[in-house]
Formats: sequence, C-alpha cells, structure tokens
Amino acid sequence: MSVPGQRAVGGDAGRFGTPGRPLRRNSFLVGFTGALGVLSAYAVYLGLRDAAGILVLVVIALFLAVGLHPAVVRLRSLGLPRGLAVAVVALTVLALLGAGVLALVPPIVTQTGQFIEQLPSYLEALQRNETVNDLVVRFDLMRRAQEAASADVVGRALGGVLGGAQLLFGTVFRVLTVLVLTIYFLVYFDRMRDLGYALVPRSRRERVQLIGDEILTKVGAYMVGALTIAVLAGAVAFVFALAVGLPYPFALAIVVAVTDLIPQIGATIGAVIVSLVGFATSPSVGIACMVFFLVYQQIENYLVYPKIMRRSVQVNEVAALVAALLGVSLLGVIGALIAIPTVAAVQLILREVVIPRQDAR
Repeated sequence: MSVPGQRAVGGDAGRFGTPGRPLRRNSFLVGFTGALGVLSAYAVYLGLRDAAGILVLVVIALFLAVGLHPAVVRLRSLGLPRGLAVAVVALTVLALLGAGVLALVPPIVTQTGQFIEQLPSYLEALQRNETVNDLVVRFDLMRRAQEAASADVVGRALGGVLGGAQLLFGTVFRVLTVLVLTIYFLVYFDRMRDLGYALVPRSRRERVQLIGDEILTKVGAYMVGALTIAVLAGAVAFVFALAVGLPYPFALAIVVAVTDLIPQIGATIGAVIVSLVGFATSPSVGIACMVFFLVYQQIENYLVYPKIMRRSVQVNEVAALVAALLGVSLLGVIGALIAIPTVAAVQLILREVVIPRQDAR
C-alpha cells in the first residue's frame, strides 16, 4: 500500500513528483496566453531589430566561410592540419585586404594634399576675375562667408568631423568582426554543419544532408569563381592602365576587381570609373579605356565567365538581376555577392523539394 503523495517505484512520476491535472481552459487563461504570445513576439522583433547590425555581420562571415572552405579543404588534402590551413587562408585574405587599402589610401591622401597646396592659387585666380568680384558684391558673399565661419557652424562642422571619425572606426570594427567570425566559422565548419543536420528528424536527415551539401558546394564554387573572375579583371585592368599611362594603376585595378564582384552591373560600374579617370587624363586615353572595357566585357561574358562557372550555379537571368539589385540595396557589394548563390539555393530547394511535393498531390 502506497502512501499518498509518495512516488511509486516504476510509476509515471518523475524526479520532481507526479504532474498535476491540466489547467482548465477559460476565457481569462486563453486571453492571458494570447497576450503573452503577442508580447513575446514583439520582444523577439525588438531584439532582432536591435541586433540587426550584428546579424548582418554574422551572415556575411558565414557566407565568406562557406566560400573559403573549399580552399581549406584543398590545403588539408595536401597534408596541412586544419588549424594551419585556416591560418594560411586567413593570412591570404588579410594580405589582399591590406594590399587594397595600401592601393586606395595613398592616392586619396596625395590628391587631397595637392588640392590644399593649389587652393591659394585658385583663390587668387578667383579674386582677379571680374565676374567673380561682381557676383561677390551682388550676392553679398563676404557677409555670408563670415556668418558661415561663426561658432555654431564651426561646432556643427566639428560634429561632422567626429561623425566621420566614428564612421571610420565603426567600419574598421565591422571589418575586424567579420574577419574574426569568418576564422571561427572556418575552424568549426564541420561541427556546425553536423550540428545543423542533427537537428533534422532522422527520417529526413539523409535527404536534407544531400541537399545541404549540394547547396554548400554551389555557394562555395560560385564565390571562388566570382573571386577568380574579379582578380583576373583587376590584373588585366592593371596591365592596361600601365600601358596607357593612367595615374594610380594599382588603385584602379582594385576598384575594377571589387566592382566586378557585383553581378550583372558591377563590370559596367568599374568601366565607367576607369573611363572617367582616362578622360580626365586625356580624351584619347578615355576613348581607349571605353574600347578596352567594351572588348574585355564581351570576352569575360562569353569566354571567361562560362568557363569558370560551368560547374558552379545556373540561375535564371531575371532572378539573378533582381537578386543582385536587392543584395546591393541591403548589404552593398557583399549583398550582391551572396545574392546569386542564395537564389541558386532557393532554386535547388524548389526543384528538389517543393515542385515534386506539388506534383505528388
């Protein structure tokens, strides 16, 4: 005979006693539960909104890790340990980033210094111009210039300078965050992938694993192919810039390589930028730049791109263009880069999961 309240051996009672009877469903309990659900959903929304910046960095780092993982696998196949392979890939990325910064910053600093040095001569030329003097008197520009130099305006300008410094340090912080997260994702890539598959029910795990591995393969192949095409475009642009005598050829090559990462429209943007620099040098150089990029883009579109991307993703042209535009508006160049593999992944899921399920109904 068992004592009331005592757990029987082998019974349904757990470690903390027998569960009580379910609560009765009444209007107050239903309304209170619904209110709690609404508040929880709103709290989740606020959390996601506040953490949107960090989540974007996590997504960027995850895509970069997926794109760089084939390089790690290739180095491991050559006999390197995983940690050393990740270190080699990370150092290579850091070297490329450093080369890009060193190529872009000196021209900006040099041209800014040249402008400041020539500013007094520009002002003297303006003072000798009768038309400019007439406009200064007519519109009382001297008084307006003195008002612009007031303390309030100087304070707002200082705030703008501080805001620019904050933007600069924020950008550096985000870049470092993405790099650190990418390295962590590369180190624990296999563990995270296996954990994601383990969350799927056993009956569907094999199929999900096959589809997931195919998606990861396509994403990695596309990103490696896109980087290869961009580096090739930058190298060709660098040789051309040296041949025609464009200023800062390495910086222009970096610009061409970065813009070439943007699908559909990136190559045109890079061509326009370099052509404008060419026209600023001389009209003949500008025309040569336009002809060069017109010919090279045809070679890239019909020979280089199909050759490199043959084993990568195959997506609809309209979907690729829409995805690229949405990616640029959301995440900039990185958004455009991850837009195409995202569309390819969605396309694979539709073809292998959604459409067969609809056909079976």
